[in-house]
Amino acid sequence: MATRPTFRPAELIRATAIARRYYLEGESKVRIADDFGISRFKVARILDEAREAGIVRIEISAPTEIDAALSHELRTAYGLHEAVVVDQAGDDETVRRSMGRIAAEYLTEILEEGDTLGLACSRTLNDMTLALGELPRCTVVQLTGVLPGGVEENSVELVRRVASLARGPAFPIYAPLVVSDAATTRALRAQPQVADAMQRYGHLSKAVVAIGAWTPTRSLVRDALPPEEGARLEEQGVRAEVCARAVDAQGAPTAPGLSERVVAITLEQLRAVPEVVAVAGGTGKAEAIRAVLRTGVVSSLVTDVATARLLLEPGGA
Repeated sequence: MATRPTFRPAELIRATAIARRYYLEGESKVRIADDFGISRFKVARILDEAREAGIVRIEISAPTEIDAALSHELRTAYGLHEAVVVDQAGDDETVRRSMGRIAAEYLTEILEEGDTLGLACSRTLNDMTLALGELPRCTVVQLTGVLPGGVEENSVELVRRVASLARGPAFPIYAPLVVSDAATTRALRAQPQVADAMQRYGHLSKAVVAIGAWTPTRSLVRDALPPEEGARLEEQGVRAEVCARAVDAQGAPTAPGLSERVVAITLEQLRAVPEVVAVAGGTGKAEAIRAVLRTGVVSSLVTDVATARLLLEPGGA
């Protein structure tokens, strides 16, 4: 076993001063060497010895809001480009707001000048947009039509809000997400304003989406359907939806009748986007998130600790 270097009193004072100036004050080894009248190689040796002697202790820790170890484990288990696990407990609203805030930080980190960003709609994504600051200049495109309900989940408002922060053009969709029949869907998609937005799906460089669990109150899409239709689709195997595209537990597309009646990006178009970030978590979402991850459309995931642990249970991935 190697012995730790020892310092005599004057050497200890000098080593402490050098370590403080290098590690805390950010001075270069050359500047420190000049001031102490020694070579920079001697400075480097003193710094190494100071670490070995315990004078300098380096600690690496992630912010308490993010569980770095669980994030790495989740990313590896599902083969994701990135996983960000938010270390937040509490009721669903508290967890949702924390996920939204961290998702805003992550989006700010990955968004680049000139990107074309696709944006879906959910309560969590609304919280994300409220937490955003100034963004790189980019184009923002709406991924889904408008759901009935409060303004806080209005996809048009989300797109305009983000576009204003990015100082770029917005391409909203002034059409309902779910309509009564396929003919109406085709007519809406053919309208110039809607077509102008949707033709940009092939040019998206990044997208942010939500994941809905196919249970009442866990999916804005299901809540927009008549209760009997939602229940019938659940009996037929629907377990989740992403951008109003329904999938079963294995991630296979299902409910073709519903798919023909929605104004939204398709799974195939979403899969072609280089970076798709899903922001989803909270009570009862793990099965739905697992199903959507199996579709292969999601490259990065922002979720909470409790959901991440459920996703990592044996046989989960």
